[in-house]
Amino acid sequence: MDNSGQGRSGSGGAGAEGEPGDRTPRRPRESGGGILMGRPFGVPVYVAPSWFLVAALITWVFGGQLDRVLPELGRIRYLVSLFFAVAFYASVLVHELAHTVAALRFKLPVRRIQLQFFGGVSEIEKETETPGREFVLAFVGPLLSLVLAGLFYLGMLAVEPGTVPGVLLAGLMISNLLVAIFNLLPGLPLDGGRMLRAVVWKISGKPMTGTIAAAWIGRALAVAVLIGLPLLTQAGLGDGATGFGGVDSLTDALLAAILAAIIWTGAGNSLRMARLRERLPGLRARTLTRRAVPVEAATPLSEALRRAGEAGARALVVVDGQGTPTALVREAAIVSVPEHRRPWVAVSTLAQDLKDGMRVPADLSGEDLLDILRATPATEYLVVEETGEVYGVLATSDVERAFVAAMARTPS
Repeated sequence: MDNSGQGRSGSGGAGAEGEPGDRTPRRPRESGGGILMGRPFGVPVYVAPSWFLVAALITWVFGGQLDRVLPELGRIRYLVSLFFAVAFYASVLVHELAHTVAALRFKLPVRRIQLQFFGGVSEIEKETETPGREFVLAFVGPLLSLVLAGLFYLGMLAVEPGTVPGVLLAGLMISNLLVAIFNLLPGLPLDGGRMLRAVVWKISGKPMTGTIAAAWIGRALAVAVLIGLPLLTQAGLGDGATGFGGVDSLTDALLAAILAAIIWTGAGNSLRMARLRERLPGLRARTLTRRAVPVEAATPLSEALRRAGEAGARALVVVDGQGTPTALVREAAIVSVPEHRRPWVAVSTLAQDLKDGMRVPADLSGEDLLDILRATPATEYLVVEETGEVYGVLATSDVERAFVAAMARTPS
C-alpha cells in the first residue's frame, strides 16, 4: 500500500493509514516500533513484535503444505517453512524499499519502514505535489512484487519440481503475485487506492475528490473481503470443512475479519486525514502566538511577571544589553516556582537558550508550521516578522490544543 502524504505505504496486507491523525504536532522525527534491522538509503527498518506471530503462523501453515508435498522431510519441514517466512518478508521489504526510493527521488522524507502483521508500511511524511507523482509512488511497490514473482517463476523453471527449492520458489512466486494483486485493488489504504486517488485527482483537479472516491471504494472492499474471502475458500475446497492452505473455515473467517477491519480503518483514516489537511491552514503561527515582554537575564521572576501582567502578555523573552533575544522563559518552569520564591529567582535560571530552528516566521501556517516544530522539538518558540522584529512566543501546548480541536471537528 502507499499512503504517502504524512502517511504510510504498506504491502503484503492492509496497513492502516497513519497520517497526522495518529500523532501530535510534536511527534519525534524518528521512533522505534520494533527491532531495528538496518538503515537502507538512510531509512530505518524495524521489525514489529507482531511479525514474530505472523512468522510462526506462516511456518505452521506452510509446514502443513510441505508435509503433503514432501512428507520425507519430517520435522525439518518447519525449518524450511521458517526460511520461507523470512524470504517472504524479505520480498515485502523490497516492495517497501521501492516506495521509499521513489519517495526519496521526489524529495519526500521517509520516517521509517516497519515490517509488521500483514505486511509492512513505509511512513512517508509529505504529500506528493502532483497526481502523476502520487500514481508513480503507489505503483512502484506492486510493480516490484510482480517483478519478484516473475524472477521466482524463472527460478522454478531452473530446478527440479517436487524438491525443496522448487516448492520454496513456487511459494514465493505465488505469495508475491498475491501481494501485487491485493495491493492493486482500487481502494484506500491499498496502493491501488492511491493510484485511483491520483487518477480522480488528475481528472477533477481536486485531491480531496480523489481521496473521497478511493476511501469509499476501500470501505466497499473491506465488506467484500469480510464476506467474500470465507466464501471463496469454502467454494475452492468444495466441502467447506477446511479453508485455504489447510486452515479451517473458522480461521478463514477470522483472517477475513482482521483484513476487513484493517482496510475499513485505513480507508476511514485516509478520508479523515485528508479532511484534516483542509483544516490545517487554520493553524497559523500569528494567531496562536502569545504576546511577550522582553526582560534581562538578571530580572527577578516576580518583576518579570509583573511587567507581563501590565502589558497583557503571557510570555517572557530574555534579551541581552542590546535588546537581542537570547532565550525563552519556559512556562512549565515558571509554574514550578512557588510564589514566595519568585522575587529571588532570576529569569535566566528558567530560560531555554534560543537554538537553530527555534525562530518561527510569523506567517507560517498549516503543515509547514508543524514541520518546523517537528524538526526542532521545544516547548516554546520565538515568532519573528520578516524584518526580524519579535512578534511573540509560540507555545507548543497551544499548537497541540489547536491541532486536537481541528481533529475533533473533522468527521470520519
